[in-house]
Amino acid sequence: MVEQVLRSLQPYFERIPSVERPKTHVPFKSKFSWTVGILILYFILSGIPVFGLSPDSIDIFEHYRAFFAGASGSILTLGIGPIVTASIILQLLVGAGIIKLDLTNPDDRATYQDFQRFLVFVMIAVEAIPQIVGGLLKPNLDIANALGVSPGVISFLIFLQLFIGGVLIVYMDEVVSKWGIGSGVSLFILAGISQSIIIGLFNWISPAGEMPPGIIPRWVWIAQNIPADQLLTLSGISYLLINGGILALITTIIIIFLVVFAEGTRVEIPLAHQMVRGARGRFPIKLVYTSVLPMIFVRALQANIVVMGMVLYNNGITFLGEYVGGTPINGLMYLLSPVRGPQNWIPSLVKQNPYFADLPDWFILLHLVIDATILIVGGILFAMFWAQTSGMDAKTVANQIARSGMQIPGFRKSPQILERFLNRYIPKVTILGGALIGLLTLIANMLGTIGNVSGTGLLLAVSIAYRLYEDLAKEQMTEMHPMLRRFLGEE
Repeated sequence: MVEQVLRSLQPYFERIPSVERPKTHVPFKSKFSWTVGILILYFILSGIPVFGLSPDSIDIFEHYRAFFAGASGSILTLGIGPIVTASIILQLLVGAGIIKLDLTNPDDRATYQDFQRFLVFVMIAVEAIPQIVGGLLKPNLDIANALGVSPGVISFLIFLQLFIGGVLIVYMDEVVSKWGIGSGVSLFILAGISQSIIIGLFNWISPAGEMPPGIIPRWVWIAQNIPADQLLTLSGISYLLINGGILALITTIIIIFLVVFAEGTRVEIPLAHQMVRGARGRFPIKLVYTSVLPMIFVRALQANIVVMGMVLYNNGITFLGEYVGGTPINGLMYLLSPVRGPQNWIPSLVKQNPYFADLPDWFILLHLVIDATILIVGGILFAMFWAQTSGMDAKTVANQIARSGMQIPGFRKSPQILERFLNRYIPKVTILGGALIGLLTLIANMLGTIGNVSGTGLLLAVSIAYRLYEDLAKEQMTEMHPMLRRFLGEE
């Protein structure tokens, strides 16, 4: 029933402007230029502040900036949140069978994609309006008085700017996906996380007498202000590891190597061309088959739940938990919030924060257990959904290989036979990869990371950088060997 409604509305969805796909092969230099140009535009837009926004406003996505991209207080405040949220909603509806679409069917896939584009624009408004109406993004009263208008007019201008910023992100993503290299969403995430890591390493700006936020300036400050004999005690070593950022640095380095190792671990299916003797290739099935994209969906869903609790709290509904700033301090919302370092799950460190001083130890450890469950189970479920909805399932891959004229040596050229062979690997690797990424994210979150980018953000940055390197290599290969483009479905 629902899918029939979507098909009837598809002519209207198709009228939504979109970036046209290139009709011929785009040279590597052009793709690289488009990618770099959009990246520069992203940094420019993230530096444009929202006119009329009060300094007292609360950024509810502050702790999720690593994978929502954008910049607090800029016209890109919403970042990629609407795109990710719309994708989550559709994946859940299709995965649960509420919307019955066969995504291996070109017509159904077109319906899915057109409706997703429409839903993204809806989510831009849905994510902006509650923040404004709920009093999180406040109008600047001084500007309202200076212009002689009501605060409501300034609030509308704030919404308009956020909506324009959200729309720009959508089209910038489309430009990179169709005319550039890789994905715009991934590019924006990598840019934001890389910037946070660099700032987390070298930022020396701090109030007088306080320890700098950057790890390297922090070591200099510790050496100048704390005696060496005090640092050599057990408490001093603990101080260096946690407050000095050494644990975060070690964790960051180890996670980078583990993600690179996981990305490079694969099962390679040998392929041979049925018409061209000697033309051989391999289809790689990676251990992290769906990359770390499931973690974006898991954290985005978690973020939207916590944000909904905050909006309710600001409107006097407190039974789900209370908030200080953008952080839940008790109740269900506290249990559902992500762990972001040792100070969030080690009871003695948690209770150093006066807002958490009365929390029982079992409640703090339950918070860790729930976050671990969300990451690992959510990673598996969203990995399975993503493989089905993005054309990475065994059936779609088998059809793609068959259309390219390739086959597995020793097997008949039949999509059904290829599908059965691939089903030996793809479902198992999808589940294992989703669980592994969830576990790595949990470990990184528990121990902390450079620049407080979170375990999710760090995994995303490393995985995206690795995939971007592979995409660059693939683009150069297809430039030199045009026949590869047919196999990759680019012609």
